[in-house]
Amino acid sequence: MKHSLFTIKDRRIRYIAKGILVGIFTGIVVSLFRLGVEKILESIVQLYALFRSEPIWLLPWAVVSILAALIIGLLVKSEPNIKGSGIPQVEGQVQGVIHVQWWSILWKKFIGGLIAIGSGLFLGREGPSIQLGAAVGLGTSKLTKGDETEETVLLSSGAGAGLAAAFNAPVAGLMFVLEEVHHNFSPLVAVTTFTSAIVANFVSLTIFGLTPVINIRAVTFLPLQYYIYLPCLGIFLGLAGWLYNKVLLDILPKFYQRFSFIPKHFNSVIPLLLLIPIGYYLPSIIGGGSGFIVQLPKWNLSLFILIALFILRFVFSMVSYGASVPGGIFLPILSLGAILGTIFAQLMIHYFQMDARYLTHFILFAMAGYFTAIGKAPLTAILLVTEMVGGLNQLMPLAVVSLTAYITADFLGSKPIYESLLEKLLPVDHSISINKPYSFIHPIEANSHLAKKAIKDVQWPEDMIISSLHRGNERILPHGETKIYIGDHLIINCDLKKASTIQQILKEKQI
Repeated sequence: MKHSLFTIKDRRIRYIAKGILVGIFTGIVVSLFRLGVEKILESIVQLYALFRSEPIWLLPWAVVSILAALIIGLLVKSEPNIKGSGIPQVEGQVQGVIHVQWWSILWKKFIGGLIAIGSGLFLGREGPSIQLGAAVGLGTSKLTKGDETEETVLLSSGAGAGLAAAFNAPVAGLMFVLEEVHHNFSPLVAVTTFTSAIVANFVSLTIFGLTPVINIRAVTFLPLQYYIYLPCLGIFLGLAGWLYNKVLLDILPKFYQRFSFIPKHFNSVIPLLLLIPIGYYLPSIIGGGSGFIVQLPKWNLSLFILIALFILRFVFSMVSYGASVPGGIFLPILSLGAILGTIFAQLMIHYFQMDARYLTHFILFAMAGYFTAIGKAPLTAILLVTEMVGGLNQLMPLAVVSLTAYITADFLGSKPIYESLLEKLLPVDHSISINKPYSFIHPIEANSHLAKKAIKDVQWPEDMIISSLHRGNERILPHGETKIYIGDHLIINCDLKKASTIQQILKEKQI
C-alpha cells in the first residue's frame, strides 16, 4: 500500500510539474495572441475613421480584405481543424475521435485567428485560445514522451489555461474543462488543469495588468424586491438561447449552401466584404464584443436601437462564424447576452419602475444566463462572468438566472452547442480510419447503476477491459469480486476505433 501511495504521489508531482510548463507556454502564446488581436483591431478601427474622410480608400481596402480571405482559406484548407472556435475539436480529442498535429494547429490557428478576429469579424478569441492551449498541452506531452492518459490530461490542462489567459479567469478555466470538456470530475485532471490555469493567468496578468477584462463591476447588491424579475429574465434568455442554437446549427449551413460556387475554405471573403460597410458606419461595434460590452451601459440607447443592434450582431456573428474561419462564438454570445440584458432592464425600468442604477447588474446576469442556455454549462458561465468583471457579490442572482435559463433551454430540447458542433464535424462512421489502443476515464456518479455492484455482476460493453480503479489516492487493480462505489474512476482500455461507441453505451446506460 505504501509503495502504491508513493507511486500516486510521484505521478501527481510529475503531472503538476508538466502542468506548470503547459501554463507558462500557454500563457505566453495566448497572451501574444490576445495582444495581437487587440492591436490589429485598434488599427482597423482607426483605419475606418480615416476612410470616413477619404472614402476612396475603401476600394483598395476591399482588395486587402479579399487577400486576407485567401490567406485564411489556404490555412484552413491545409489544416481543417483550425476552423471555428476549436472547442469542439478539443472535446473530440479528449474523446479520442479527433486527432491533430499539435504544431500545425498551433501556428496556423495563431495566424488565422489574428487575421480573422483582428479584422473586426464578430468572432471571439476565447475558442482559439482554448485550442491553442490544448495544442501546447499536447505538444508538451509529445516532447516529454508522455503516455496516452498524460496526453489527454495535458491537452485538457492546456485548454483550461487558454481560457484563463484569454479572460483572466483561472477558476472558470478549470470549471470549463470539468463541466464542458470532460463532463465529470477527475482529481488528476482537476489539479493539473488548475495548476496550468493559475500559471497561465499569472503570465497574462503580468502582460495586461490586474484590470478585469470587462470592467463594468456592479458593486452594489441587487435588492430582494427585484429578485422576482430574475426567473423572468432566465426564461427570456432560455428562449433566446434555443433560437441561437437553432439558427447556428440548422439555418446557417443552408445560407452558405447558396454560395456553393465559392470553395468552402474561402467562404471568409463573404463576411470580410460585408464587414466593410459595418466598419465604415459603426466602427465601435466591430470585433468580438469585449469593448462593446464595457461601453453598452454608457450609451443610453433607446429600446428600438438596442433591438436593431441585437439583430445586427446576431446575424453578422452567425455569418462570421459560418464562414469556417478560425474564431469563436464564446465572446459574441456574451455580447449578445449583454444586449438582451439591457433590453430586459429597459423594459423593467420603463414599465415596472425598477431603479435604473441596476441596469448594469442585469447585463451581467444576462451574459451568464445566455451562455448557459446555449452552452449548457451554468457553473462555467457563472464563474466566468464573476472573474471577468472582478466581483463576487452577484453570485446568487447569477445562479438564479443561469438555472432558469438552463431549465428553459432543456425543456425546449436544446443540446449543448459545442457537443452539437462536434457531431457535425464527424462523419457518419468516424471510427473507420482509427485503429490503435486507447484508454479513458469513466467516473462513477451518484445516479450510476454500478454503485455497490461487483465488476462480475455488470454486463459491460464488448471489446473493453477495466485496467485499474482509482478511489481517492488509492489505485486498485480490479478483479471480478471488486466492488464499485460512487466517486470511483474506472480506467477503461479498448481499441480506439470503438472508444466513442463504448463511451456512448456507458453514458446511455448510466453505468
